[in-house]
Amino acid sequence: MNAPRPSLQALTRGLARHRGRRPALHPDGLLLSGALDVLPAGDRLWGVAWLDSGGRYDVTVRWSRAAGLPERLPDGLGLALKVRDAAGSGRPLDLLLTSSGAGPLTRHLPLPRTDALGGPYSTLSGYRFPDRIRVLAAFPDEPGRGLPARPSELAAALARRPARFRLCAAAHGERWRQFAALSVRTAHPDPAAPPVAFDPYAASLADLPPTDRLRSLREAAYAGSRQGRGAAEPRRTRRPAHDA
Repeated sequence: MNAPRPSLQALTRGLARHRGRRPALHPDGLLLSGALDVLPAGDRLWGVAWLDSGGRYDVTVRWSRAAGLPERLPDGLGLALKVRDAAGSGRPLDLLLTSSGAGPLTRHLPLPRTDALGGPYSTLSGYRFPDRIRVLAAFPDEPGRGLPARPSELAAALARRPARFRLCAAAHGERWRQFAALSVRTAHPDPAAPPVAFDPYAASLADLPPTDRLRSLREAAYAGSRQGRGAAEPRRTRRPAHDA
């Protein structure tokens, strides 16, 4: 995946400059608050301490439009989660989920939408459980409810009624199995506060690391965006030994 990196970095650098130093990817979005209830695993342990112990966690959520297309058009939707203290006191877990399908192939593909509850959101690439690699996904838990993907309308709708999701995991050939319930509601962050950064590689669990499948492309895209905005480079994190 090294060949596309320079061209992708140049593309996102140019986009960020064109957008007046806004991010090239996910330029339009809402910062929200939420709660994540990790369900007791019972007799079917995951082999991951955080999942097997259960508990409630505060979550910072960023719901965004990936390409920043005009709001009347479908766009890839991002659902970024920062689960506070999931990796220990003061150490969050970051999950980046994108609007996708649920099938063996479509769970790995971003799918544009105009309805924020029109289908699942997945991590696209896998996470290393002790026994196998699984994709994580968030499924809307409100059958029949629509939610506009336009940030301004989305904020008003969530103020009236939070959105609920089932967080699930599945390997190839497995059925989706729920491990948590997520509730997303509005928040009123300090407008003067610095932007919240999400990094699934730096903010991960020791016994549930992400695979390296999309890392080089994501790093190139976000590096170009930072260059176009004149933003500082983040501290580098160690890569996993191999990918799948």
